[in-house]
Amino acid sequence: MLRLSLLLLLAAMPLRAEEVVLGLSQNRIAITANFDGSEILIFGAVKREEAIPDEPLEVIIAISGPSLPLTVRRKDRRFGIWVNVDSFHVDEAPSFYAVATSAGFNESISLLQDAVHKVSVAKAIHSTKEGIDYGDRRNFLDAIIRIREDNGLYQTLENAVEVDEQTLFRTNITLPSNLTEGDYTARILLTRGGEVVSQYTTSIDVRKVGIERFLFKLSREMPLIYGLMSLAIAIAAGWGASAAFRIFQRD
Repeated sequence: MLRLSLLLLLAAMPLRAEEVVLGLSQNRIAITANFDGSEILIFGAVKREEAIPDEPLEVIIAISGPSLPLTVRRKDRRFGIWVNVDSFHVDEAPSFYAVATSAGFNESISLLQDAVHKVSVAKAIHSTKEGIDYGDRRNFLDAIIRIREDNGLYQTLENAVEVDEQTLFRTNITLPSNLTEGDYTARILLTRGGEVVSQYTTSIDVRKVGIERFLFKLSREMPLIYGLMSLAIAIAAGWGASAAFRIFQRD
């Protein structure tokens, strides 16, 4: 009886008219000591069960890094010095977020669909902070976005996705050197008339390797040893510089 019910339910569900077939130039990024950023090529095609609809297809590609809590503080000048006068806590903010669209952002997805799927940079930041008015909340969020945009960590790339014959698509997204280690999520959304008709999600692994990986793990798992080692290196460097200076003085 249960099997019959499942079959009836599947039969009643409509077939997805359009699906994403995705490709990535790399699904693993290694952060080394001389890592200065990377560029990832995202490409794919749209698989269909029916003829291409008349309404234009838009493609949105979003890459999100690990989400972490964040506290933003606002400073003001009081009695001649700058002090923290207010703060705002964000429950989750992506460490990296890039969204690329095949048209203008507002042409690619409606405001309602953006709120549902959390596609824009502002919607990707989650905060349940209460006791603060909308204007202040908006100002704090704008400050977060502006600072991270200046560092290349937040990107909104309009008209950056090439779509050929409403079937093939591709784009390049630049990853800065100051990436946070972790699992990154790549989402591809297909929209028509601002409505999401299909989406696909995959992951990209970003990890430190080599000496960077060793030092990172040591600082997290054995902070005492890491601190003592850092102190010993600092002392040795200071002694070496002092000895070299004395030798140059004698010469």
